[in-house]
Amino acid sequence: MAPVPIDPATMHADQDPDQLYPEIRDAVRSLCAGFDSAYWQRVEEQDAFPERFVQALTQAGWLSALIPEAYGGSGLSLTAASVIMEEINRSGGNSGACHGQMYVMGCLLRHGSEAQKQRWLPAIASGELRMQSMAVTEPTTGTDTTKLKTTAVRQGDKYIVNGQKVWISRVQHSDLMLLLARTTPLDQVRRKSEGLSVFVVDLRDAIGKGLTVKPIRNMVNHETNELFFDNLEVPAENLIGEEGQGLKYILDGLNAERILIAAECIGDGYWFVERASNYARDRIVFDRPIGQNQAVQFPIARAYVNVEAASLMRYKAARLFDAGRPCGKEANIAKLLAADASWEAANVCLQTHGGFGFAAEYDIERKFRETRLYQVAPISTNLILSYVAEHVLELPRSF
Repeated sequence: MAPVPIDPATMHADQDPDQLYPEIRDAVRSLCAGFDSAYWQRVEEQDAFPERFVQALTQAGWLSALIPEAYGGSGLSLTAASVIMEEINRSGGNSGACHGQMYVMGCLLRHGSEAQKQRWLPAIASGELRMQSMAVTEPTTGTDTTKLKTTAVRQGDKYIVNGQKVWISRVQHSDLMLLLARTTPLDQVRRKSEGLSVFVVDLRDAIGKGLTVKPIRNMVNHETNELFFDNLEVPAENLIGEEGQGLKYILDGLNAERILIAAECIGDGYWFVERASNYARDRIVFDRPIGQNQAVQFPIARAYVNVEAASLMRYKAARLFDAGRPCGKEANIAKLLAADASWEAANVCLQTHGGFGFAAEYDIERKFRETRLYQVAPISTNLILSYVAEHVLELPRSF
């Protein structure tokens, strides 16, 4: 593992945050260099999981960055973790295959018992166990989480789970999964946010024994699934925190997720801008580089400006998170700005390359599809705007 970076709390206004993490950036770039365009194209062609890449990141300790040293991790800040995600995508890789291993465990770390943390976190940190999956979304409720229908009913020393989940990623490459289920019927709670509980599900025991996994073929090479629970037994000792408080625990980790996803988008944005700039300098049409034309260079320049601005908001949100201060507004804004910036840069890059942008060998069409996802997941840009309108601008609630 690279040396611990400068504490972001010591940053001054005139410092470039990108210069504070040279060891991390260099080390992650060096690792990613071993997984070149040919590697990602093979994975894409085979519709496969980048197992070798994820294993290399795990062995190097990058995916355990947020786990405290007491449990075998590196104990780095979220700011530093965001740089890891950024550099993976900036190098042409896809953090979507592994980012869950970095942040899903946060619910266990912040709300699990000491016995649970001792049981699972060291193994997650070492890579012995993968905890990359979190089952919340359902087909009929979407982001209306308080109305989810999957139930977990206590029977002695276990809970019996029945229901269905959808868009649950990396299940087939995880050992443990977080599950949000209703333990008290909605009509029996004072507040609709109550009565939901979080469990750790051991997928090695669950699949085929009450849990059925159905892969969903989609436009990105991203393993995601529909889950069916039919009297799945989950040990009561796998309940995280208090019964009925699970939604609060899940929401508590979303700011970290938003910031890390923003960093991935920023990495994508820089990748697209760099590719577009290089091509525009080298591509000669009508006896001149196409980058000499303002109609080509202005969109690239604007895309770069927007990526830079999104990056600054990412750092602001991460510094607040690391300082233990409220950062819901900043985390959501960072995710929206970064998703928009990367999507704009993707379009600019594709347009700059013209027909060659559609050729798989250039990687642009692959990254184009990958970065489009972040307009929708893990939260849509419309829901972020709704959050800002209601909770920041104090406009009437729209739903």
